[in-house]
Amino acid sequence: MRAPSTGGRHASDADQAMWTFKMLALTGLGLVVGLAAIAIGIWIYVMSTIEQPKYTSVRQDGAIEIRDYPALVVAEVTRRGDRQAAVRAGFSPLAGYIFAKSRAGETVSMTAPVIQTPAQAAEQSWLIRFVMPSKYTLETLPKAAGEDVRLLQLPAARRAAIRFSGVATDALIAENEAVLRAWLAKAGIAIQGAATYAYYNDPWTPGPLRRNEVLFEVSKP
Repeated sequence: MRAPSTGGRHASDADQAMWTFKMLALTGLGLVVGLAAIAIGIWIYVMSTIEQPKYTSVRQDGAIEIRDYPALVVAEVTRRGDRQAAVRAGFSPLAGYIFAKSRAGETVSMTAPVIQTPAQAAEQSWLIRFVMPSKYTLETLPKAAGEDVRLLQLPAARRAAIRFSGVATDALIAENEAVLRAWLAKAGIAIQGAATYAYYNDPWTPGPLRRNEVLFEVSKP
């Protein structure tokens, strides 16, 4: 892009300043777009390297999916309080377990998602869980120190899930949980137990790039 000129005369100071401003704006926009593209590329790479539970998709309708999961080995803690406070409080001891900060032995790779299920809804008690990498069994996992972190195997189950992006506020979760409940009722699929909330990303991931899910264990025909 060339600086503007008027006939054979030099551009006025105002014209020159406007041209300079436009060039700086275009340069800044290009830099922002480039950084955004790099950030998205890094996010895609990181998510592709983190193990997630494998499942078989049985049925899908937009953001809603019926899945068959195998048995899953998890580490869990119980925490009281509101949903957000409980998941924050539960993350630290679970991270201490997998990164071998609270015990002896090897580290365990981080997986996604972090899952949260009401233990006793009336008392605001929550189970916070990390799914263990598929290479481990209960027998081969490093033993937890103390009784706070528990290791157990969840049985194979059919689960209905609704996937959504954004920061997982109580309002956003409730909205999607209601949509999933209505869809299951219309499809004649019975819910078994309380909802499970799944969070796939760290707190620094921008809302539009986050993956969240509400899941229900459901009956098979």
